[in-house]
This record gives sequence, structure tokens and C-alpha cells, in this order.
Amino acid sequence: MASIYETLRADIITAMKARDGTTTTALRTADAAIKRAAMDTNKEIDDALVITTMRKAVKNLVDAKAEFEKGGRADLVAANDVEIRVLEKYLPKGLDAAKIDALIADAIRDTGAQSKKDMGKVIGALKKLPEAGLIDFGAVSKVVQAKLP
Repeated sequence: MASIYETLRADIITAMKARDGTTTTALRTADAAIKRAAMDTNKEIDDALVITTMRKAVKNLVDAKAEFEKGGRADLVAANDVEIRVLEKYLPKGLDAAKIDALIADAIRDTGAQSKKDMGKVIGALKKLPEAGLIDFGAVSKVVQAKLP
């Protein structure tokens, strides 16, 4: 089975042959970000690095989209929507809310977290789980904060 990065590289070629400029640009930008992340961290390109980089890119696009909506730039909002859909194809489907709640509850219990001061322990425990690659820690941190007094 091909890695996510190999699939992305093949899709760049397919998009170029189809003369799909939007997809080609989005994928080439993602490819450059992945290569930059690999160089910055001095690591080989693997699925974990690709997923982390893609999640960051999607988050940046979502944030930019919100700003464009505030500014009334419908053209840029639509462009970001297209780019987000292109990149999300390479991200694994996240865990459902019930599973995430169960993992958080287990982590709180296992770490003995009593207050928001212990949030780092809970997040650290979640990052050690085998499912960590499927967890959106930005969203999870808000849930953890809500559960801790």
C-alpha cells in the first residue's frame, strides 16, 4: 500500500495532466510544506509527518477563511473551501465524539488530574495513545478544559 505522501505525489502528476490548476497548486503547496517540515525536523517523510503538516495547513486555511468571511471576500472563501476539500482527502477520518470523550475520561482518571493545572498531564497521556494520530488536539484541549474544574 502506498504511503500518504506517495499518493499525494501521484495526485500532483494526475492534476497536472488534467490541467487542474487549483488542485495542482494546493497539492504542490502541501508538498513543499511537507518537505520543509521534514528538513526543519531533520526527519524522513512518513505518514505521521504528512498528517501533522496537512492538519496544520487545513487549520490555517480554516482560520484564513474565517477572516475572509469577516471581510466579505466571498471569492477567497470559496477558494479556501476548495483547497480545504483537496487537502482533507489525505487526512485520516478522526475519531467520533463518543470515543474521544471516553479517551479523555480515561486519561483524566489515569493521570489523577484534579484541575486545569493538570491539563498538560492529560494531553501528554493522550499523545502517547496509539490513536494519537487521529486526535485533533486543538479541539480536544477545549474538551479537557471543560471537564476539569
